[in-house]
Amino acid sequence: MNRAELADFLRRGRARLAPSDVGLTAGARRRTPGLRREEVAQLAGMSVDYYTRLEQSRGPRPSRQMLGALARALRLTEDERDHLFHLTGEQPPRREATGTHVRPGLLLVLDRLHDTPALVVTDCGEVLAQNALSRALTGDVLARPPRERNMIRRFFLDTAAGELFPPEDRPERAREQVAGLRAVASARPTDPEPAALVAELRSLSEEFARLWDAHEVAVRRASTKRFRHPAVGVLELDCEVLVNSGHNQQLVIHTARPGTESYERLRLLRVVGLQDLTPTGPTRDGAGAGAAPDPGPGRAQRPSAGR
Repeated sequence: MNRAELADFLRRGRARLAPSDVGLTAGARRRTPGLRREEVAQLAGMSVDYYTRLEQSRGPRPSRQMLGALARALRLTEDERDHLFHLTGEQPPRREATGTHVRPGLLLVLDRLHDTPALVVTDCGEVLAQNALSRALTGDVLARPPRERNMIRRFFLDTAAGELFPPEDRPERAREQVAGLRAVASARPTDPEPAALVAELRSLSEEFARLWDAHEVAVRRASTKRFRHPAVGVLELDCEVLVNSGHNQQLVIHTARPGTESYERLRLLRVVGLQDLTPTGPTRDGAGAGAAPDPGPGRAQRPSAGR
């Protein structure tokens, strides 16, 4: 592990970012440009002391998960992320077709969506990033272990996840999930990821197996969904899906129509739902408040009920 080079790379990465680049407010006057150490630590889900030691060339080797968190917090490109891994003596993640590295440009768009829930997912349902209002609406998915960050898996295997929707809406939501996964699996027949997910769910969920055998197929597009929130009630939201075909990633945005009760409830959620959520930028796989603790972790985030 090259501690000196790692420290220099982290300092320079932090200095080139403004708070607005990561969805944070500037706050009080700053003596130097760039993010503060505590801001990077918050975004990466680590303690300030641990991050400070990394910048001072005296920290222990970060885990692979924490390296991914730092890459996301500093808005690194894939090449820069790979360099970060190399500096610690780790092999960078494979660049799969699906891709779990969210490009800085897409994260920048997510950071700008302050007043609407938004998240980035793979076409197989893996949550890669959420903004603060998405976490307030459906819970901090990235605070869960990696296997519990897949929306489709959790929908069928985690009973708590079903509480996010009114009971009468569940059958339609289930059909959408299965039909969308079938479209992905048929489009990528040699990709083991969707095939493995299908095999797992067919063996563990009778509901999934029944719907899979119905052979419905539908590419995920715009729709209207209802969510149940314990503080503000039921919200009817329009769901827009923007697809990044090159990386098989989707930016999912939920909006409420102005003048409706759901619009007012979403405004209320911004007040009551964001009080305990820091930082205001999105979190990514292994990043943000949901990262698993590494040496010297910061305060743990409240566990979520799911998406």
